[in-house]
Amino acid sequence: MMSEHEIKNIFKEKQALLEGHFQLTSGRHSDSYIQCALVLQYPDVSERLGEALVARVKEENAGVPVRLSAVCAPAIGGIILGHVVARALGVRAIFAERDPGDGMLKLRRGFEIRPGETILAVEDVITTGGSLKEIVQIVQAAGAKIAGVAAVAERSASPINFGTTKTVLLKLPLKDYSPQDCPLCKEGTPAVKPGSRIK
Repeated sequence: MMSEHEIKNIFKEKQALLEGHFQLTSGRHSDSYIQCALVLQYPDVSERLGEALVARVKEENAGVPVRLSAVCAPAIGGIILGHVVARALGVRAIFAERDPGDGMLKLRRGFEIRPGETILAVEDVITTGGSLKEIVQIVQAAGAKIAGVAAVAERSASPINFGTTKTVLLKLPLKDYSPQDCPLCKEGTPAVKPGSRIK
């Protein structure tokens, strides 16, 4: 199993730990950013991270005693990771996309979650946990069971509760601020939006 040190080194090697002034997908600001896409663009690395995440999920959940039906991830960031995790588990991979009308995550493209299925929610990086919470709601609204949530990295300084088990490979608490309290904004440094959510 990959250690946290190994995973952090991969992020550094791929220049996926960025410094500057960033507007996160949550709307909050930070002086650092984890750009997981720079790591996941390499299929061999993605596969290793997916397998490591599955191994950790199984370890923390006594071998995943439930029979999983699918992995569900939020687009765009979670798609690649969701796919490699699903492959390692031998289940199907689906994803939810933001509706341009109301901005909420929804299943499209013929994807469905059926009542009674058991779903693992997967994300690349947890910041506020908003996208994963929406996936959990989608699963529960379909009458299915959420087996847990899993991510490569969590950058939240305080633990986020999803009402289910949470598995994370790399805990990397980084400071973030509301736009009103952001010291970088007060210095006049412009914020860039490296994430995928469009507001």
